Amino acid sequence: MRYGFVKVAAATPKIRVADCHYNAKQVFTLMREAEKQGIKLICFPELCLTGYTCGDLFLQRTLLHGAEEALSTVLSATRHLEILAAVGLPVQVNGKLYNCAAVIQGGCLLGLVPKQHLPNYTEFYEQRWFTPYRAQDGLPDQVSLCGQLVDFGADLIFRCADYQQELPDGTLTPQRAPIPELAVGVEICEDLWVPTPPCTELAAAGATVILNLSASDEVVCKDSYRRSLVSSTAGRLVCGYIYADAGEGESSTDLVFGAHNLIAENGSVLTESRFQTGLTVTELDIHRLVEERQRMNTYPAAPDRPFREIPFYLSPVETKLTRYVAPNPFVPADYGDRASRCEEILLLASLGLKKRLEHTHAATAVIGLSGGLDSTLALLITKIAMDMLGRPGSDIITVTMPCFGTTDRTRDNACLLADCLGTQLRKIDIGKAVQQHFKDIGQSMDDHSVTFENGQARERTQVLMDIANKTGGLVIGTGDLSELALGWATYNGDHMSMYAVNASIPKTLVRHLVRFVADDKSDKEPELAAVLYDILDTPVSPELLPAEEGQISQRTEELVGPYELHDFFLYYGVRFAFPPSKVFHLAEYALSDRYDRATILKWLREFYRRFFQQQFKRSCLPDAPKVGSVTLSPRGDWRMPSDAVVALWQEDLDRLVRQLPEGL
Repeated sequence: MRYGFVKVAAATPKIRVADCHYNAKQVFTLMREAEKQGIKLICFPELCLTGYTCGDLFLQRTLLHGAEEALSTVLSATRHLEILAAVGLPVQVNGKLYNCAAVIQGGCLLGLVPKQHLPNYTEFYEQRWFTPYRAQDGLPDQVSLCGQLVDFGADLIFRCADYQQELPDGTLTPQRAPIPELAVGVEICEDLWVPTPPCTELAAAGATVILNLSASDEVVCKDSYRRSLVSSTAGRLVCGYIYADAGEGESSTDLVFGAHNLIAENGSVLTESRFQTGLTVTELDIHRLVEERQRMNTYPAAPDRPFREIPFYLSPVETKLTRYVAPNPFVPADYGDRASRCEEILLLASLGLKKRLEHTHAATAVIGLSGGLDSTLALLITKIAMDMLGRPGSDIITVTMPCFGTTDRTRDNACLLADCLGTQLRKIDIGKAVQQHFKDIGQSMDDHSVTFENGQARERTQVLMDIANKTGGLVIGTGDLSELALGWATYNGDHMSMYAVNASIPKTLVRHLVRFVADDKSDKEPELAAVLYDILDTPVSPELLPAEEGQISQRTEELVGPYELHDFFLYYGVRFAFPPSKVFHLAEYALSDRYDRATILKWLREFYRRFFQQQFKRSCLPDAPKVGSVTLSPRGDWRMPSDAVVALWQEDLDRLVRQLPEGL
């Protein structure tokens, strides 16, 4: 459970209607199997100890006694298990019958949560047998069941608590809960489908995981709605949601049950299964949920009414991940999703620029075109914005400014791209101007230090700004989100513009956006597509050092590290505020087939060093359209002092290395 991960399951046992002894065996067998798999939290379907479709048999005392005996059997058979489970059964309280979830652990009955909303329409007639739970009915807070006095009500939250561990000498030592943020709320089937479901209050009261014991029948297309309901609820409440559905063994007299089990987290379905019995397993990231709630100032700090907290205890274990962690979190893996995402991002960025061009009455848009990916994307966005305004491509002034490191390939690609899009192309060789500047400040041409590089970048920005002034235009920035995170930009050079269209687009996504346009234009505009494909094949480079035999000598990723890694670090370290050790853990899990442990750690250290060191560049960024969930604008999503110290983050990685059994 290190890093906040807990392994959970939705379980559908194969049952026999009204055969409580058989059903109990199926339940505890699945619990034992789940324990072997390291599962700590498991949810079973509604009324699974009797079967949901018992009908008028629920009014038979024999069935009710059988259900209680079945629960006793499960408690006895799982008394040595640590797993927390929710099991459905009918329970009689004050002469009325309630559809309940029994929450159990280690042979103990921790709580009974009754169903609050009972369907009584079409195929469901629960109100014929059961009474809906209402707090105002004055029911007892505790009832006796299976020889235990147990808390009863809809105001129960089960929280992972601190505990006392007995040492060999008999003394007790206090132990902290491995995940004190793990708090579990329970609702039953129809409770989720009502306008104001119980889980809303449970989450407001601190529940980070909601269990739903369900018996939802199958009709055409109902699975899509059910999936949407579960995922949207998990997103709205920023929680984990485990939905366990009745399946094989329920009566087929009028209904079919499909065992549609779902586990969602904060709006995303992590895993699901349908038409099969057994376990549906994944891991919930409790820390991610807590951190997300913390950053939302609209999330309630306390419930409107008091809730009772019931403690349960878990021993700390290493949770082996099986859930999918995207190696490129900014880029959808599915081609269709990726194409849709690319189209939307291009539209959003273009709309932002369109508004700025309209508002400033800019006669031109001025772009420095290098033949690389970033300036290519900026030009494509600018062309879309101009098309929206009904203006010609000639209102875009593209400027190629070759200098000491420029290669024929990038220069030619810049010129071809500018021509394909119908822009005004200007070719300005800045070599002599830079040489004069170096002479003025006493910089040797043989000294290829940062001054040698940045002098060229600042000269280019000066040229672009002056052309914009001369033509009544705006300089369009080309720097991307990944470069801003690393500070890989020359201060007051390519760092500065009048509107930065790429500033919230990470480098890994830049490449896919350009490829999306190339693929889209391959039939209609083959010349444009061809130059875009060649740009995609060109190594990423600022081209600020002299070329070697006509080839690029300076490759960015050899200097600052792979952008694939840095974008991963950026997503989890900034968007979700994960500590460096957890970012490393996830990176190793998701990217171990591409990078070894030492490589990941090396560039993770470099990421944090540069991220803290270069904040001063982000404190004065130009305006830029926000298109994704991660931006570093000082006016929006990221506010950080430029003098913050990285020591704590580096220490977290140092501790991790000391804890690794085999080291690095």
